[in-house]
Amino acid sequence: MVSLRYQILMKDASASPDRIAELLVHIGRASRSEDARAGLTAVQWACLRFFARANASTRTPSAFASFQATTRGTASQVIKVLEARGLITRRPSPTDGRSVRFDLTEVGWHLLAHDPLGDLSGLLRALGRAERAAFLATLSRLASGLASLKSAPAFGTCRDCTHFAASGDTGFCACMDAALGVDEIDMLCASYSGP
Repeated sequence: MVSLRYQILMKDASASPDRIAELLVHIGRASRSEDARAGLTAVQWACLRFFARANASTRTPSAFASFQATTRGTASQVIKVLEARGLITRRPSPTDGRSVRFDLTEVGWHLLAHDPLGDLSGLLRALGRAERAAFLATLSRLASGLASLKSAPAFGTCRDCTHFAASGDTGFCACMDAALGVDEIDMLCASYSGP
């Protein structure tokens, strides 16, 4: 005979926080499966994606390490592999001579067009606009909340940041004291401050 406690757990299991968390982790792992043809690991794909989506001041080894929740040494090893393969290139920071930033090369952009995460993106594209917006808002809140619990930096886009002030198609970042072009508003930023 099945216990009453088990029956209650099963009744509530359809939307339990544990089930949702496990499903999020599973989707994350399944969607970033390694592509033998490209020869990149899941973390190398994550690095390539990060440098493609981050604004200029965030395309640094320390920002990638924070975003990936890893050490700077581990992040630097991943970056070295991508740089050696000609997928990213190192540039001196125009504002700080001691630091560098990374940009994707033409080869890197071409490879990113075949990102294994594309399958998941396609499924998300098939959702309605309102459902995607609600899902994004929920996931953003979860990401910011988890970062806060772990005392880690939160990442988000300028558009969703408390430092951002819209001005027509462009904007202004109060944290960086800089005008933002239309192409920068939806990029990842390490100076992000969530609502």
